[in-house]
Amino acid sequence: MFRAMLTKEFLLVLRDRHALAALFILPAIFILIMSVALRDTFGSARPLLHYQVIDEDHSSDSGAAIALLSNDKALNKAPAKSTFAGSHFLLTIPAGFAAQMGKNQPSAPLFTLTAPPDVKQETLTIFKTELALIALRLRLKKIRNEMAGFLPPAADQPSDLSHLVEVKFQNMAAHKRPTSTQQSVPAWIIFGMFFVVIPMSTIFINERRQNTLTRLITMNISIPVLFAGKAAPYILINQLQVWLMIGVGIFIVPLFGGAALTMGTSISALIMVSCGVSLAAIGTAVLIAVIAGTVEQATTVGGIINILMAALGGVMVPKFIMPPLMRQLASFSPMSWGLDGFLDVFLRGLGPEAVLPKTLALAAFGLGLLIIAGIIFRKKGSK
Repeated sequence: MFRAMLTKEFLLVLRDRHALAALFILPAIFILIMSVALRDTFGSARPLLHYQVIDEDHSSDSGAAIALLSNDKALNKAPAKSTFAGSHFLLTIPAGFAAQMGKNQPSAPLFTLTAPPDVKQETLTIFKTELALIALRLRLKKIRNEMAGFLPPAADQPSDLSHLVEVKFQNMAAHKRPTSTQQSVPAWIIFGMFFVVIPMSTIFINERRQNTLTRLITMNISIPVLFAGKAAPYILINQLQVWLMIGVGIFIVPLFGGAALTMGTSISALIMVSCGVSLAAIGTAVLIAVIAGTVEQATTVGGIINILMAALGGVMVPKFIMPPLMRQLASFSPMSWGLDGFLDVFLRGLGPEAVLPKTLALAAFGLGLLIIAGIIFRKKGSK
């Protein structure tokens, strides 16, 4: 009997081609778009600050200061013809800059920095520190030139000091760095997995209307077995989603200029997390299907809940961009648990021990919703 139920469910799922397209094509498109769109966010060469500069001194010292700013890859000099609204800062080098640089104690500010009122204080501090460093380097250069006759020959100070600091990312090989693809692939895999509410609710509610579920119950098929028969095809579909989306990240995204997805070393950890997310997604879908009265209600409510969980859980907006309060709220979203588990595998290269707590939390969440759905389904059936 259970085998016949599985055959029926697989046939019904395969006939719903539109829902299957949403489960596979939608997350693939999101992975492609977001991996390319966020590429520069994770890139090391992207400018962090934008500025315009007005040189009122027109001296060799002011020109040297502007050149040092231009050499910094973290700063982007906007064209002079662009409006200030398009830049973070407007830097003015006032007349008399060279004369002030020649004094031991400058009597006037060396730079005038105009910032928008909504600028973040940490951003302002970074730019002020950069300007102070430039002034210090110019001052040291003057001192070295003045004392050139008393010192042995020495090479000019390097303009790029970035090689003095080696950056290593935790739990990643020395030659690897995080990419937008590693964020986008697991995020939109989870989003797609939770959209099983569309085909599940459609089939479930149609069978309820046709009294198919009632006939199955009268054949002494228990609710757990009934739910297990309905969940099995979608567990398989979810696993297909995971591996097909991984393929998109590895082979398709690089064709559009994004970074290729790099896999972790633990396939077992990946399977654990994907099974946990699948249970959570199926539990959510079954509960919505049981509560909803129509297919339209189920798809609408399911879509809204999925979008809210995705927005809160770091799928649509990476959690590291969120303010502290939002990051705390994200911990209540099961999508956040699944995303952290996938990132442990893809990004941090961790194994089963690291993802076990998140997998158990996801499984407990999904099974809890299935139990609640079973209770509601039994009460509705007894009326």
